[in-house]
Amino acid sequence: MRIITFFNNKGGVGKTTTVYNVAWMLSELGVKTVAIDLDPQSNLTSMFLSNERFEEIYENEMPITILDAIQPIVEGEPYVPVHIEPINDNLGLILGNLALSTFEDRLSDAWLKCLNEDIYSFRITSIFKTIIDESVSRFKAQIVLIDVGPNLGAINRAVTISSDYIIMPVASDLFSLQGIKNLGTTLHQWKKGWNVRRSMVPKKIVIPENNAEPAGYIVMQYSAKESRPVKSYLKWANRIPEVFKRFVLGNNELDSDTTVDNDKNCIALLRHYRSLAPMSMEAHKPIFLLKPADGAIGAHVYAVQKSYEEFKLLTRKILKRCH
Repeated sequence: MRIITFFNNKGGVGKTTTVYNVAWMLSELGVKTVAIDLDPQSNLTSMFLSNERFEEIYENEMPITILDAIQPIVEGEPYVPVHIEPINDNLGLILGNLALSTFEDRLSDAWLKCLNEDIYSFRITSIFKTIIDESVSRFKAQIVLIDVGPNLGAINRAVTISSDYIIMPVASDLFSLQGIKNLGTTLHQWKKGWNVRRSMVPKKIVIPENNAEPAGYIVMQYSAKESRPVKSYLKWANRIPEVFKRFVLGNNELDSDTTVDNDKNCIALLRHYRSLAPMSMEAHKPIFLLKPADGAIGAHVYAVQKSYEEFKLLTRKILKRCH
């Protein structure tokens, strides 16, 4: 089982859309997968669920979201198995909750109190690992994909120390470069901080091993090299390899010949799917499974077929890297 978190300090780069489509492609390839929505905005949940199911759950406040599995542990009660929403035989979803952000303060407090060898604080900090392990066992999942919000808060810290791999979706702009720097620096700090705390666990309890490794980055909304904005695009895109290598991998050796096209840390260059993206959200289907009945007609038919091959290649690359 592999836990892969998609994380970027900068929002609006297509991270959630990528998690959604990769999760679907994993299920297409026969890989048992659990997708977990740990972004308080809960956009991944709304993409997966039909409008009717979404309203049924949230308007009636059905106790089946991630927060409903967290609350008993926080209150010192026995663990309640998290609900796994079946999407298909190979794909399950753990639902997000807008109120998840209220859990930030509790996690921040627990992080500090771990230094006092407080068992309860270790259990709170390890809460996502507890939920993941139990859901994986029940669903018999081979892969867990986690979508988190674009921030460096306590929730994301607890998630990353519970992950095996981190994948960074990035855009080709100045703010994405800054986001890589911030995230890389912060990941190192979190890892170092949790290693200190792990050495202070008062007795044997199950806590995250802190094995999270950067698996690489995906350049989002890549455009064909024939339009006018290409110079601006390449200006920032070709700085990504150096910034990723230095701030995420901690390697200061510079290689002037490395570009985003030949960088071994670049998992893929994902095209901008333009009108297919809103069509996908409306149909609650991945881009590569859109049908004429969903509006994919004319030139869209070829684009859908092309996207199937692209996401299959991307997903296989992710499986190879996160082995």
